[in-house]
Amino acid sequence: MLHSSPVRLSQSYMRIHTERHMKGPGYKREILGTRACVAAEMAALEEEPSASQSPTALFNSQGIDITPGKDRGVCKIVKRHGTEGERPMIGDRVYVHYTGKLLNGKKFDSSYDRKEPFVFNVGKGQVIRAWDIGVCSMQKGEVCLLLCKPDYAYGSAGSPPKVPPNSTLLFEVELLSFRGEELTEDGGILRRIKVKGEGYNNPNEGATVHVHLEGRCGDRLFQSRDITFVVGESEDKGIPLGVDRAMEKMQKGECCLLYLKPRYGFGKEGKAEYGIGPNAELLYEVTLKDFDKAGRYYHAVIQYQRIVTWLEMECGLGKEQQQAIHALLLVAYLNLALCYLRLQEYAQTVENCNKVMELDSKNEKALYRRGEARLLRNEFSLALVDFRQVLQVNPSNRAARSQIVICQRKIREHHEQDKRIYANMFQRFAEHDAKAGRLKRKKDSGVVDQNNKAVKKPRRSQDGP
Repeated sequence: MLHSSPVRLSQSYMRIHTERHMKGPGYKREILGTRACVAAEMAALEEEPSASQSPTALFNSQGIDITPGKDRGVCKIVKRHGTEGERPMIGDRVYVHYTGKLLNGKKFDSSYDRKEPFVFNVGKGQVIRAWDIGVCSMQKGEVCLLLCKPDYAYGSAGSPPKVPPNSTLLFEVELLSFRGEELTEDGGILRRIKVKGEGYNNPNEGATVHVHLEGRCGDRLFQSRDITFVVGESEDKGIPLGVDRAMEKMQKGECCLLYLKPRYGFGKEGKAEYGIGPNAELLYEVTLKDFDKAGRYYHAVIQYQRIVTWLEMECGLGKEQQQAIHALLLVAYLNLALCYLRLQEYAQTVENCNKVMELDSKNEKALYRRGEARLLRNEFSLALVDFRQVLQVNPSNRAARSQIVICQRKIREHHEQDKRIYANMFQRFAEHDAKAGRLKRKKDSGVVDQNNKAVKKPRRSQDGP
């Protein structure tokens, strides 16, 4: 009944048993179960409306508004206080019993009828809004009544056939227990969210994250710092595996507590620089301040590099196994070359193509991708050689023929540019030499002033002394 879909009823709960024994003009209720006072109150609301306050009047006089906006959309009356201590945080796995009724006292859902508790992750939109708000306000063992306006329940749609449209609902809820959200199947990382993040985007592997970390071992704070690292490559930064893994589950602005088992902390070795011994359990408070998501090609590079590392470590196998490993390595190198090509890291493209060629000297894809990388590096002659080799392997490769035409055009353009550069250079040299020759001849026939201009010598008079 509590799920977001208006046509689904929540599942899981126990039955409360009541027996009545009539004595004289009155009667006595005997309640079997742990929530006697609450069940009595709910029974009174259901079966004796004329003799008791209506739910609305009861909550107007005793109810506490627990909605963030204080619009009285969810009001609460505590019937039994729980154990003093923590309350559920966003994402926690909670175990509850409940009974849901309409204002006329008609029951529409109950965990007791199913004889098992209802389990969900609070604050994740798995139940109606009133429950996400109400359960987060409770303590372990607490029993309360929640009066929920339609906007915080099933709204104008209702939940046919049991809940009519625009119904205000009354719930009795008991919080049995709660624990952090498990981020791994083995329960090695538990998360409890203190502050919910923004939006729905998460860092992916290869993303650059900017975080604030506070690490504790027991009651001792051993680390508090702001740090930037790449998800999947945090080991060199002294960050435990559990923190790295949790990044992909977080949103920007989120602040959470991470409870790490030893294998997701610093393991058997511990961390001497932090004073962490072997097999220590850790608690980290992590705030994701910002992140830059990695593109799909960068993410793929990380995955293929891991595959290559694993395969290169295999040794001592039979001939057939080695052949299978070489085939897988060839594919991994080819895909790495493609990813690097898309990332415009052409030197890495050539390097991985060369590794393919060591395994298969006539690999068509490796030759072609190496040619593409060399063409984009303006190594036109080398690229032309690669594309011609592609045609030797596969004469019908049209893409290679097209690239050869481009290489030839680029080579011609390069030569034309060189010719223009050298022609201008030779012309300047010729002009310089011609000017120098003219000046020399003028020097021989006359005087040259300080501005290299020829000055005629004065003619000697025949009537001179």
